Amino acid sequence: MTVPAVHLSRGGVSVVLAPSADGLAVLHWGVALGAVDPDALARLHVAGVPHSALDHPRLRGIVGENVAGYTGTPGLSGLRPGAGAAAWAPRLRDWSCDVDDSGEDARVALEAADDEAGWQVRVELELTRDGLVRMRTFVTNAGPGDLVLDQVRLALPVAPRATELLDLTGRWCRERTPQRRDWLHGTHLRESRHGRTGHDATLVMVAGTPGFGFGSGEVWGTHVAWSGDHATYAERTPEGECVLGGGELLGPGEVVLAEGETYRSPWLVGAHSTTGLDDMSARLHAWLRRQVPLGERPVLVNTWEAAYFDHDLGRLSALADVAAQVGVERFVLDDGWFHGRRSDRAGLGDWTVDTGLWPEGLHPLIEHVHGTGMDFGLWVEPEMVNEDSDVVRAHPDWVLRGHGELPPTWRHQQVLDLQHPDAYAHVRDALLALLGEYDIAFLKWDHNRDLIDVAHAGRPAVHGQTAAFYRLLDELRAAHPGLEIESCASGGGRIDLEVLTRTDRVWASDTIDAVERQRIQRWTSLLVPPERMGAHVGGPVAHTTGRSHRLGFRAATALLGHFGIEWDLSAVSEEERTELAAWVALHKRVRPLVATGRVVHGDPADPALAVTGVVAEDRAEGWYVVATVDTTTTQGPGAVVLPGLDPERSYRVTHETPEGYRHPADLGTTWLDDADGPVVPGSVLAALGVRLPVLAPESAVVVRCVDTGAARP
Repeated sequence: MTVPAVHLSRGGVSVVLAPSADGLAVLHWGVALGAVDPDALARLHVAGVPHSALDHPRLRGIVGENVAGYTGTPGLSGLRPGAGAAAWAPRLRDWSCDVDDSGEDARVALEAADDEAGWQVRVELELTRDGLVRMRTFVTNAGPGDLVLDQVRLALPVAPRATELLDLTGRWCRERTPQRRDWLHGTHLRESRHGRTGHDATLVMVAGTPGFGFGSGEVWGTHVAWSGDHATYAERTPEGECVLGGGELLGPGEVVLAEGETYRSPWLVGAHSTTGLDDMSARLHAWLRRQVPLGERPVLVNTWEAAYFDHDLGRLSALADVAAQVGVERFVLDDGWFHGRRSDRAGLGDWTVDTGLWPEGLHPLIEHVHGTGMDFGLWVEPEMVNEDSDVVRAHPDWVLRGHGELPPTWRHQQVLDLQHPDAYAHVRDALLALLGEYDIAFLKWDHNRDLIDVAHAGRPAVHGQTAAFYRLLDELRAAHPGLEIESCASGGGRIDLEVLTRTDRVWASDTIDAVERQRIQRWTSLLVPPERMGAHVGGPVAHTTGRSHRLGFRAATALLGHFGIEWDLSAVSEEERTELAAWVALHKRVRPLVATGRVVHGDPADPALAVTGVVAEDRAEGWYVVATVDTTTTQGPGAVVLPGLDPERSYRVTHETPEGYRHPADLGTTWLDDADGPVVPGSVLAALGVRLPVLAPESAVVVRCVDTGAARP
């Protein structure tokens, strides 16, 4: 059966599906093509037939079928034990195509089958109003016996002019480290085998034209929306294909489909931009904000670096009092509140309040917190257990393992087998009991180890464990619709679009060192909107690195995120409290824009400078943090451009930084000393920018630009 060509266009992006010898292919994903006949376009792009090749034009099909001659990464492979050779990979025939191009989002459903091998396949493709592409695959076992899936991959084509690749790597406390390379022939493959998204996750695999940056160049980016093991790749073949792809990374025999059963792959998400990474991210942010609308986020204080395991009602109440005085709106009690928890060596899995520490439960603390006007949040790590816990002593078979011997410990803990129905019920019921007894507005949900040597019923366990984690989140949210949840996994180890649709906030890293956070937050924002990225003001000395920073630099680094504090405020001076209160008040001024605005970044030539901003959707206002993460290459910073504003409007530019940013070496005066601020066109701010005074390393300035024709408070 010949299927028709299809042209979808939304948000300045076009997707063209074209018939091929193997059914249907994605011919184009990228810049909007306008009014075009897709059949004519398909005819223009029929490939030649060279010597020593298939005797018909080759165009990578929608799933990249190896048995049809595609020599890149196959989209589908598996095994039917005892069956003939035809069962290992399908040769799909008789594609059907159902197109719904009538709504704000366009959708296509493609179906085909291989009756000989017993595969039925459905591919769903969406082009959202934001110009975001989403694809996923359904595989149904339509043959006799079991079908053991090996690999399910999806990919999107990229124009050959994209010759550079950008992805991210990292480790604990150094998440989201960028790396760039030329895109050569072959496969650049990134696999994550952590049982969670991973501190070294690519986040977004980006291909672009030479020299692309945050505000320039054409870019294509893909993301695998899955919180377990996954693969992401960029592939350029000698035959001419250029694709970005990925999918779940399955272990041997991890997914076995009985006759009639169906596997649903994670979404592969693609974002395109003709004007750099910021526009690519804006598409991702807009889609996520529509899925989980949040609005302004409360300023919070977290007790971890203030108290660690030293829990005492008087001490924590004093911390709450000072937090409320500086403007905090949410108090989060971190690790150490539950049965037997005096260190990280015991207690995980026993999710009842420790009556030795809290003889009246958490009620006195929560009542005190509420009395200050703040709501209350609580740390949990539901997927984990310590061997030294009542639950493991009673149910050692609930510990997830691949062998009789337990896996190596990690932070002195093991993993609870959420595929075991009794273990799942235990943790679900314990959490529901806590939420039922206490007025808890927020859960900080941690996950402090990789899944190593884990199996359930003799098969690799990551797929089932991840699906059970999603189910647990869904059940808790259904029972308590107003509950907010943070995804934390030793910091930034579980950040992806699938977990983001089920949670309200991510913890980008366990380090609050402001220099590290400048980079981590900049690159995390490729995927995560600012109001969902936890950004805290820590103490004067960073606990993870030992570096010391001024309060102004620490606070400015957190200003344009979900602002929080992780510092023993009961022990700070009155002067520091006053300065911190000024930063909290400044954040509250800007947070309506943080919750709705577009994130922009500068591309300064000086690597010592970092420019991050949020600009209103109507471009009537923009706030920017200009930070020095090192000594500048020149005596003072060069001119800094402020991107994202309307070039046709005039803006009043004002300095909003609370005191403490000026370098003592600067003896002059600048526009920052002018209370009214100069008025200049947006075109000047984007092209010439502003010049700042001499800045010390590891300091920051906050700049606000307001359209003079649309004054704002």
